[in-house]
Amino acid sequence: MTAAGTTNYLPTHNATTAPPKWYNPAYCRAYQSVMRKAAHFMHWRTPKVLSDYSELRDELRAHDINSVLVVSDPGLVKAGLVGALEDSLRAAGFTVSTYAETAPGPTTEDVARGLSIYYNNKCTGIVALGGGSAMDCAKGIAARVAQPNKSIAQLRGQLKVRSGVPYLAAIPTTAGTGSETTVAAVITDPETHDKGAINDPALIPQAAVLDPHLTEGVPPKVTAATGIDALSHAVEAYIGQSNTYETRRDALIATRLIFKWLPVAVADGHNLEARAAMQKAAFLAGTAFTRAYVGYVHAASHQLSALYGTVHGVGNGALMPHVLEMFGHAADSQLADLGRAALIPDWDKGTDSEKAQRFIAAVRDLTAEIGLPLTLPEIKPADIPELARKAAKEGNPLYPVPEIWQIPEFEELYRAVSESSGQGVTA
Repeated sequence: MTAAGTTNYLPTHNATTAPPKWYNPAYCRAYQSVMRKAAHFMHWRTPKVLSDYSELRDELRAHDINSVLVVSDPGLVKAGLVGALEDSLRAAGFTVSTYAETAPGPTTEDVARGLSIYYNNKCTGIVALGGGSAMDCAKGIAARVAQPNKSIAQLRGQLKVRSGVPYLAAIPTTAGTGSETTVAAVITDPETHDKGAINDPALIPQAAVLDPHLTEGVPPKVTAATGIDALSHAVEAYIGQSNTYETRRDALIATRLIFKWLPVAVADGHNLEARAAMQKAAFLAGTAFTRAYVGYVHAASHQLSALYGTVHGVGNGALMPHVLEMFGHAADSQLADLGRAALIPDWDKGTDSEKAQRFIAAVRDLTAEIGLPLTLPEIKPADIPELARKAAKEGNPLYPVPEIWQIPEFEELYRAVSESSGQGVTA
């Protein structure tokens, strides 16, 4: 089904205008090869894992941080988690300023407001408390501190932050995004609805507080969506072509943990063993895709979040089986490995192709079991061409996927996920 290697996948262009380079599969693979080689010379920091606020306070002191900007969201203010963190830091002598209005899917306006508070209160460090949105907002603020003369739009892309980032600690209250260990900050422009990522190893937090108690209050639907998000990170990292031994190892461990513990965490949010396992899975999946990248599940899902507000994990869960199927046999052996890691039934029987199909079916079954939809009816047919164009532009040339797609494949994907019947619950 691929259009790679053909000449009929290009949209109509002015005869005097060459199509963008990202339409060319050969260019995409060459770009990915360069990035893979360059990665060996980058500084890949793994955040120091802390267990509670007392260890966080010790780390802040060790880095001479005395004035902290806490970045969070209104839901965590209401839940009392922001106040508890502020009290903990102030009791230890830290000056604390707070921006807790981060939107679901942080915007350039969120970053600007947080940055103003950071400067006005002469902060020297940033602590993000929340899910991916709060952490991405905090990273966006840190990027602007490092590059004050550049806008978020100018910082999008690869390696544009470089240095000068203030001390950044992350406290995840969900288990999924892996933002506490990744290079990426995904920020939306509310005027254009463009959703793009700033990618730079400088944005990897210096420390991450993994305390399962902080995730106990997460509702089942959020637990489900963030858990499937973590699975999509592990899967896309593993099947891509920029893996290392470490990323493969982390992705496989994360996959096993998610298949075992995500249904438990959704069913019983107070099961701390399940909560801790999911935090570990999200962290490992985050370290995996930080180095190995994600793929077309994310390229397609980001556009749905930007246009319709589709919850990222919900979009990923519905899209992932379709994307894996549309790769044909290009990822059979990797999907077979993932099935073995997940201990799905009959993982050791048949050919790699048969094992791959069983893993894809297991992903669908897991998604439905935890109550997420397998179809996305919000997708409007009239929007599909533009969604596909933006997804192709995000995915190419960066994402080292098993098979290069162009706009027609993304159009096919969006049609399939909007029309297919599923047994999940529409969110």
